[in-house]
Parts: sequence; C-alpha cells; structure tokens
Amino acid sequence: EEDEAELEELLGPSPLGAGPGAQRVAVVHPAVKWGPRKPLLTTAELQIAEAVALVDTLQNWTILDKIIVPTKTPDKKFIFGKGNFQVLTEKIKKLPHLTAVFLNVERISSLTKKELEDAWGVKVFDRYTVVLHIFRCNARTKEAKLQIALAEIPLLRSNLKNEVSQLDQQRGGSRYIMGSGKTFMETQSRLLKEKELKIRNALEKLRRKRSILRSQRKRREFPIISVMGYTNCGKTTLIKALTGEAGLQPKDQLFATLDITAHAGYLPSHMAVIYVDTIGFLSDLPHNLVESFSATLEEVAYSDLIVHVRDITHPETVLQKASVLSVLKNLNLPSHLLESMVEVHNKVDLIERYKSTEENTLAISALHGHGLEELKEEIEKRILQTTGKKILTVKINLEGPQLSWLYKQATVQDIEVAPEDGTACVKVIISNSAIGRYKKLFPNSKLFIP
Repeated sequence: EEDEAELEELLGPSPLGAGPGAQRVAVVHPAVKWGPRKPLLTTAELQIAEAVALVDTLQNWTILDKIIVPTKTPDKKFIFGKGNFQVLTEKIKKLPHLTAVFLNVERISSLTKKELEDAWGVKVFDRYTVVLHIFRCNARTKEAKLQIALAEIPLLRSNLKNEVSQLDQQRGGSRYIMGSGKTFMETQSRLLKEKELKIRNALEKLRRKRSILRSQRKRREFPIISVMGYTNCGKTTLIKALTGEAGLQPKDQLFATLDITAHAGYLPSHMAVIYVDTIGFLSDLPHNLVESFSATLEEVAYSDLIVHVRDITHPETVLQKASVLSVLKNLNLPSHLLESMVEVHNKVDLIERYKSTEENTLAISALHGHGLEELKEEIEKRILQTTGKKILTVKINLEGPQLSWLYKQATVQDIEVAPEDGTACVKVIISNSAIGRYKKLFPNSKLFIP
C-alpha cells in the first residue's frame, strides 16, 4: 500500500503544468545548408513536414504558418544570424492570435528559450517538449507515465536554473530561504534528485515484475517476436493482420503506441507465437527521451526475432531505417538478434508495380494482407533457427499417455492413425528440452526427422 501511495504521488499532475493545451502555432525549421551540420539523406522540406506531423498529433493545436529559415549557426543563442532573425521576428509578429512557436530542433537551452520568448512574445517549444507532450497524451500504463516523469526531470532542472536567474535579478542576489542558509537552488535541486531516485526505483520494481512474467513465458516456450520501426510505419496494423486481433485499433498518427503490448498469433505450422508491439522511433529523438524509455525497449533484448517494419512510401524511408538501426545498436542487443532481423517493406499497395532494390527484404501491405503468408513463412523459418525448435514425427501407442503429453508440451501439426496396430504417427514442433524430457518418459517411442 505504501508503494501504491508513493506511485500515485509520482504519477500526479506534471510539474510542468497540464501541458501546453490549445495552441496556435508557427512551425519554424532552421535549415543548415552547408558545412558539417548539414543533415544527410533528407531535406529541409521533409524535416518541416515531420515537425508538422508531430503538431497534427496534438488535439487543439492549429498550425498558422510553416517557415524554413537558413542558418549557419544552429547552436548559437538565437540560432539564426542577425538579419534572418529580424525577418523571422517580423513574420511571427504579424501572425494573428499566435500563441506559440515550435522550433524544430532537438533541444534549446533555458537561456535561448527565454531570449526567444521575450523577442517573440509567445511560448517556444522544441522537439523535446513537443514529443514529451505527445507521450503524456498517449501514455496509458503506470510504466509509460513513470518513464515520462523521468524524461521531465532534465526540463525541470533547466526551468529551475531559469527561475533562479530571474530571482537573482528581482532580489539583487539574495536567494536564502527563511535564513536557513540553504539556497532555493540547493533545496529544489535536492527535491528533484530525490524524485528522480524514487521514479527510477519504481521503474526497477516494475522491471523485476516484468522479468518474472518473462521467465514464465519462456517456461511455456512461446517464441517472442518484437515488431519495430519508425513511428507511424504500420506496426500495429501489421500485428492486427498477423494475429486477427479485432480489438487492436491502429491510428494514423505519430507515437500512437507508447506501451509494450503483447499479442498471440499462429505461424503456418500452427506454432503459437507472441508478437510484441513497441514504441516507434523518430530521427533526432533526444537522448534523454530514449534513455527514459529504456525500460520499455529492454523487452526487445529478450525476444527471439525482430521484425523491422518500414513505410516504403515515405520520402525519408532510408533515413528512417538508419534512425531505427542506430537506436537498436545503442540498446546493446545480442548480435544474433540484429543479424537475424527480418526487414519488411510495408504499404507497397501505394506504389505501382513495386520492386525492392534491397536484398533480403519482404514486400507487404499490412492493410490489404498482401505478402503476409510469405512473411509468416519467413518468420517461422527464422524462429526454428533461433530457438532450436525442430519439426519431428513421433510414432506413438494410442493407448498410452504420449499423445496427451505432446499436446501439452509441443505443437501438434498432424496425426496419421494406423488402426490395425493402434499406433499413430504424430507430426510436432518441439524444443530440444522437451525432446529430452520425452525420451526419458517414453524411451521406447520412435522419433523421425522428416
């Protein structure tokens, strides 16, 4: 009960406020046209299109204008050169009833944020704050909410520095509380550190609980397939198509899935498997945000196979693939998982006569079911390789307990009964450990490998 009370406190309203609420936004993208900071595999137009897609995810947010501004100095205080900044400020000031600017950069410092807000007279958000707000709107489970609370800590620290510098200006440098000798900054920093520690401990408890569930799943020997990909690539639609689970409602929006969800399905041989739906990826996703969700992504390391889904119609599909692979490499996954990964090109129904130029990929349309049988066969082939399961035929005595045992401990695919001698040949998918147990229990039974 104590744990529950503490958890409720940690999951209380965000200290950053109820979220930005309804906003009328100008989306501003700083475009680096040359030099080492110029992005590869993309264009400023595609980058601002993704920023717009992020804003469109949020209810009650309206875009008033999209502005691309060239810059040589994206890491300077004002981000843009003096002339461009002046032109941009004039444009922003002319927009009717504007309430915020979404600056499409990973993260701006609290000092830059304050300077820009003073110059433009409206709130300024970066990718970190916008993505965090989307996460907050989509989080359903305690774990996702805790991970968001953890991701808020760096922002709260940054806001604290801002508050302190404003207090300094207002009080002429006196920051002591009630003569205790402890500064406001020290007290608030300590409280933040304590909160961070509590969140990490709560996440660790949930992680341990999940580890118990995971070991139970392993005991039952259901192969686990993690379905991954860039946000909005069609992962949930694909899982719905592979499992026939009517309750799954895919959404055409970024970060519709934040929590790990597991769904049972069957492969062509009737082998039962579990498909795991995971959080989508995003290019330039701030490191703190990825780190906060490591508890969710950790689940991937325990899967038997990764299916990487790509929206092959997206103009930045190559960059999106690079972003996903970069995050996967940073998760320190076992090398066999990365090597056996199945790459799926989704949404091919939207491309006339689609033909992949890349090797070892499968073309599908999750929405229309095209290519799904080939995908299931490929998944089965890889699962048999990675899990060491075998397809065997076992000759059994129908009067004995073997058939009942095989139904419980393996996947029975086919039975051919020989009525004349009361035997049957049973085709099964079975793990090495189950074969060992079977041989001990029924030493006289015959095993055939087809």
